[in-house]
Amino acid sequence: MEESHELIKQRKEKLRQIREEGINPYPYSFEKTDNAKDILEEHKKLGKEEKTNKKVSVAGRVMTLRLMGKACFGNIQDESGQIQFYVREDDVGKEVYRIFKKIDLGDIIGLKGTIFRTKMGEISIYTHNFELLSKGLRPLPEKFHGLKDMEIRYRQRYLDLISNPEVKEVFVKRSKIIKAMREFLDEKGFLEVETPVLQKMYGGANARPFKSFLHELKMDIYMRISNELYLKKLVTGGFEKVYEFAKDFRNESIDRTHNPEFTQMECYWAYVDYNAMMKLTEDMVEFIAKKVLGTTKIEYQGTKIDLKAPWKRMTVKEAIKKYAEIDIDEYDDEGLQDLLKGYNIEYGEFSRGLAIGLLFEELCEAKIVQPTFIMDHPKETTPLCKIHRKDKNLIERFEPYIFGMEIGNAYSELNDPEVQRKLLEEQARNLMKGSEEAHPMDEDFITSMEFGMPPMGGLGIGIDRLVMILTNSSSIRDVILFPFMKDIED
Repeated sequence: MEESHELIKQRKEKLRQIREEGINPYPYSFEKTDNAKDILEEHKKLGKEEKTNKKVSVAGRVMTLRLMGKACFGNIQDESGQIQFYVREDDVGKEVYRIFKKIDLGDIIGLKGTIFRTKMGEISIYTHNFELLSKGLRPLPEKFHGLKDMEIRYRQRYLDLISNPEVKEVFVKRSKIIKAMREFLDEKGFLEVETPVLQKMYGGANARPFKSFLHELKMDIYMRISNELYLKKLVTGGFEKVYEFAKDFRNESIDRTHNPEFTQMECYWAYVDYNAMMKLTEDMVEFIAKKVLGTTKIEYQGTKIDLKAPWKRMTVKEAIKKYAEIDIDEYDDEGLQDLLKGYNIEYGEFSRGLAIGLLFEELCEAKIVQPTFIMDHPKETTPLCKIHRKDKNLIERFEPYIFGMEIGNAYSELNDPEVQRKLLEEQARNLMKGSEEAHPMDEDFITSMEFGMPPMGGLGIGIDRLVMILTNSSSIRDVILFPFMKDIED
């Protein structure tokens, strides 16, 4: 810590000296016309010690410096990568070179010059003009041999991006994944919309919300846990295909696959059921993989996975039978309770459907590796889904799984207002009894249904988890630029 304070002191002294020279160490702009990657690609056939008249203007962060009296080699890093530069006192002048010698690693500079290849074979910028663009007052971590401390990487993502360029590629891919998903949905005729983040009434998922207070109207408000109910209202209003990339907020666990703030894409399609949404899901992920990665065959955490459609389809009961070797139909309610206790699975008030759901989550989820739709869940697992047309104890719901992770949720959406009212009233009673994840009663949503809501299929995809899969990232924190972190204790 003392060493760091001393380095900061030295940098501040250099800053003072630069200002005394009449130089603004934080100018307003710089005409940057070129980037490192393009320069290297354009001149890759240049011979050793060959010079060009190609003029370039680059800007970026100083990553290495090798001062040799009246000349210096260094590396500058911009958004695209790094390139070597060469500065000589005789070319830039004594006054400019005097300022240049006060440069430290991490400072941001602008360079103008021509391109040549050194006798060591490295394509470099022969500097004719130099300008200091930002004097850094703190030294970069670990002298830039790579920032390894995961806590620092997540808390100070800007340092992570500077010192670990491969991290930037994850977020470039994340942007491309979202762009490809948007392209796919647009081509299918879906309309992108926006719905409220601050809501008077939360719903659309079983989750505990974040609560606040709107002083102007003297009312409680909530950060949305889902945009489902608003999107369904839009379908009632006449939009037949809608989607939204939504920031959702759930006051729940933080772990490898959960962050309190996360991104979902939800879409709704009038006049189709969950079978159509299954095909939409597998086709969409295949399209994204091909568009972004150029293949459907990927490797995730050492396991080969093929995202090509069609994906495997398996009911919840079939999954429990295959992965847990339990035939649910052979157990009565008492037998199910014994199973839960035997596997140390905690549960509240017993419900056969919820017990089946808990057994699946505990015993099966982690074992599903290849892309699989787990379908036909017990009816107790959600109040917003249609009863299965062949079994009244089930609902027409599916969840897509890849490598043990649920990456989405989808239904044949319930559109009977009387049935929906009863189910939400039951949820409201559970909320009153203390269930923090139950739905409140949303009268306006029921009202919208009473005007006639068309049958539809709905789908939510967890963008962060999908990005994890497509970038081979082991934690959700690796794909969220600024994941939520607890305070550092003194």
